[in-house]
Amino acid sequence: MYHVVVGVDDEEEHALRCVEEVVELPGGPEEKRVTLIHTFVDNPSGASATQVQSVREAADYLEERGVEYQIEESSGDPADAIVTTADREEANLIVVGGRKRSPAGKALFGSVTQSVILGAERPVMVTGVE
Repeated sequence: MYHVVVGVDDEEEHALRCVEEVVELPGGPEEKRVTLIHTFVDNPSGASATQVQSVREAADYLEERGVEYQIEESSGDPADAIVTTADREEANLIVVGGRKRSPAGKALFGSVTQSVILGAERPVMVTGVE
């Protein structure tokens, strides 16, 4: 059984691309378990991860395809939360969405994807947006 941790940001297109790739992994839906994690950097309204549209869409996609999933939320640094969750859950794989940025943009704003890749002690799959 694959246990995959998927980092879900606020971008619905990124979230769907990530879970589409998980569904495409070898084996049937019964052989996959997914933890969707959304990290709030700023959450003045006190929303929960289940209220975030991108998380709901990713969860719906997995549910429609019979893939077991759970939703987690955290606050703080998204990369740390993704890596910590994957370690705690002993995940086989981390999946995160990539986004196109210039080298200067990465240097100025950082990259959650880059931090996950550098900080993880397990495989990381980076999905692109078509």
